[in-house]
Amino acid sequence: MGRVEICRKTILREAICPMNTELTGKRAVVTAGAGGSGLVIAQGLAAEGAEVFVCDVDETAIGNLPESLTGSFVDVSDPDAVDAWLAPIVADGIDILINNAGIAGPTAAIEDITTEDWRRCLTIDLDSQFFCTRAVVPAMKKNGSGAIVNISSTTGLMGLPMRAPYVAAKFAIVGLTKTLAMELGRDNIRVNAIAPGSITGDRMERVIAAHATADGISEDRVRAMYTQGVSLASFVEPEEISDMVVYLCSARGRRITGQVIAVDGGTETLYPRELS
Repeated sequence: MGRVEICRKTILREAICPMNTELTGKRAVVTAGAGGSGLVIAQGLAAEGAEVFVCDVDETAIGNLPESLTGSFVDVSDPDAVDAWLAPIVADGIDILINNAGIAGPTAAIEDITTEDWRRCLTIDLDSQFFCTRAVVPAMKKNGSGAIVNISSTTGLMGLPMRAPYVAAKFAIVGLTKTLAMELGRDNIRVNAIAPGSITGDRMERVIAAHATADGISEDRVRAMYTQGVSLASFVEPEEISDMVVYLCSARGRRITGQVIAVDGGTETLYPRELS
């Protein structure tokens, strides 16, 4: 096939199926977006042209945000604080919401988990997604469009011993996502969830350390357990989560809603007991 024919087919394909991830003119909100994978997600959206607003509880990280992002100190477990933060943003329009905020919660047997730790984990991991979604949906309905991505976890698909509050929240996010996709679809608002596997970074290192302490084994052994249970035998990079977020929020994902998409390297098991 000659060069001219290849070019002709490429042009024809792009004319029929215009596919791009450009988000110029879109306004996006990312919770817990001043550090870790949240920051990478926020930067990924900004790189595609979106105006991005992030919140976080790390004031130092907020102060060090790149100029492409607008940051605010917000405790997403406080509904009044969420409303106060989002009201002026939403007043000028909102196109994208990334519900990313979350904590690992305790690593402990169910009988050893305190009521306070249980409630704190569910409030930050689950309730915050309700608070933020409730605040942005009226404006999205008015616009006749919107994209919401909720960050769940592979634990929200499979379960994981010693992490009951976290797993309960992540399973609930799946249900919330599917329900909202049905509820908001007629308003052209798409709602999806991403279920990351183990993401490289400080947070995962803290999870590994807590798991090692709880089971009385080495951190290297825990890390081996986690990677053994993955088809690709590797952790996930934050940029890979960001790539999926951008895809789902762009024109490429315009017919995707109500889905839980695992970006995890193929999780086979989260707790291979032969190594535990």
